[in-house]
Amino acid sequence: MKISVTIPSFKSRYLDEAIKSVTNQTWQDWELIIVDDYSPENLKSIVDQYINDPRIHYYRNDKNCGIIDVVDNWNICLSHCNGDYVICIGDDDRLLPCCLEEYQKLAKKFPDLNIYHARTQIIDEEGRIIGYQEERPLYETCEEMLFRQWKEDRKQFIGDFMISRKWLNKNGGYIKFPLAYSSDWATANLAAKEKGIANGQTVMFEYRDNQYTISRSQNLKIAVKACSSSQRWYSKTFYGMLPPFFHTYFRKKMTDMIYLDVKQNQFASTYYWFTHRKYIGLSIIKLLNVCMRGILSSFRN
Repeated sequence: MKISVTIPSFKSRYLDEAIKSVTNQTWQDWELIIVDDYSPENLKSIVDQYINDPRIHYYRNDKNCGIIDVVDNWNICLSHCNGDYVICIGDDDRLLPCCLEEYQKLAKKFPDLNIYHARTQIIDEEGRIIGYQEERPLYETCEEMLFRQWKEDRKQFIGDFMISRKWLNKNGGYIKFPLAYSSDWATANLAAKEKGIANGQTVMFEYRDNQYTISRSQNLKIAVKACSSSQRWYSKTFYGMLPPFFHTYFRKKMTDMIYLDVKQNQFASTYYWFTHRKYIGLSIIKLLNVCMRGILSSFRN
C-alpha cells in the first residue's frame, strides 16, 4: 500500500519540519509531493536538502493560486500523486512517526472504505501541544459523521484524512470553496457518503495553530459567502441525510462572521450586507439584529 503525502506550500518557516515528519515515518512505502505555490521565499533550497531521496518530488506553480483559491493547489498536488491513498497536509503541520503505519493498519481492517481519519493534536508556533481533537468511534456511517461534526462542533483539518486517490480522481478532486472554507469537511463527508469512515484511535497527526494559518484570514466577506455556498452544496448533496440543526449551525457561523465584519467596519459593512442579504439567506430582522450588535460593540470598544 503506497501512500502519497502532499504539501501544498507557500511558507518556508516550518516546511523542513513538515518534510522531516514524513521521512521519519515507520511505514516507508510513501511518496512526498511538494507543490510550491509561486512563493517569494526560496522553498526549493529546503527541499534540495533531501535531493538524494527519490521519493520526494518538488514542483513550482507558474502563478500563485493564492489564499482564496488555495484548494486549486491541493488539486495540483493530487495530479502528481501515484499512491493508493493521499494525505494533504499544511506546510506547517507534522505527521507523527506512527501516522502512516497506523493508517495502513486501519485500511487493512476496513479495506473497502474511501476515507480514514487520524486523531490530531494541536500545536502552537513552538511545537508545544495546546489541545487534542475529540475521540471518535472506530467506525461511523456518513449520517453519524454529519450529525456529530455539527452537534459537537468537531475540529478537523484536511491533514486529518487519508483518502483513496482513485476516489478523489473519480470525483473531481478536493471540493473547492473560497478560502478552503469547509473544503476539508465537504471532501471528507462526500468520501464517506457511501461506505462511512474509519477513525484512528491514537494520535497520529499534528495541526499547527499559528498566526499564518489560512483559517485566520480576515477576509470575512468572502468567508461568509463561502459559508453560504457550502450550506447550499450540503443541502443538495446530502438531501435527506442532514441533522435537523444543520441550517441553524450554518446560520450561526455566518452571523458570527457578519458581526465581526460590522464591528470592524460599522456602516460600510452594514450597507454591504443589506445589499447582499438574499445571497446569504438571512431575514431583514435577523440581519438588522446582527449589524446593530456589531455597531454597538465597536462603539463600546
